[in-house]
Amino acid sequence: MPLFYQHTINETTKLGIWHIEEGEDFFLAKVPLQKNITHPHKRLQHLAGRYLLPCLFNDFPYTEILIADTKKPYLPGEQYHFSISHCGDYAAAIVSSTGRVGVDIEIPSEKVERVAHKFLNEVECMHLSIEHSPQSIGENPSTVTRQLLTVLWSAKESLFKWYSLGKVDFRGHIQLCGMIQQKNNSLLLPFVFKKNEPLHINVTARIFDEIVLSWVA
Repeated sequence: MPLFYQHTINETTKLGIWHIEEGEDFFLAKVPLQKNITHPHKRLQHLAGRYLLPCLFNDFPYTEILIADTKKPYLPGEQYHFSISHCGDYAAAIVSSTGRVGVDIEIPSEKVERVAHKFLNEVECMHLSIEHSPQSIGENPSTVTRQLLTVLWSAKESLFKWYSLGKVDFRGHIQLCGMIQQKNNSLLLPFVFKKNEPLHINVTARIFDEIVLSWVA
């Protein structure tokens, strides 16, 4: 059972990561394919993400999932709030019975360095100074830079999913407003969300060997 990572955030909120090693039949035995997806690997990712939901809360009514105009999946009546993300051979999900949540996973790559100017402003770049970065992230400067940028991108994606209403400018509406702090095995990132009235929100992130995980709860 490749449940790669599971974390109980509090009594009402849990998250997990599934390492996809199975074929479609494994997932289809428990969860339906609720949308027309032609690409085989994207189908696997879709199924694995939904398979995770009842792994976190066994009464999760996955057959009732609907898709909003913003493409966000949701449950009518909001018995649970949830968010799903996938990349490569991994799928992640976060579920809460009490409030909005957002989750994102990413595989660090050179691309994030090329597009960093599109989602970071000058002040955020100052907060990302390598000399002030958590030392546990890595030793190779290029690797550290790539991982830090991926953490920022992933954190903003999780906030975007938490907001759920779309039309968000990652550079203008979601801004890192302080230094990244390390707590145990996690990173804490302070953000100000400026889509409407400024709102200060903390995002939590973890770095694994292959992927970066972030969440808002």
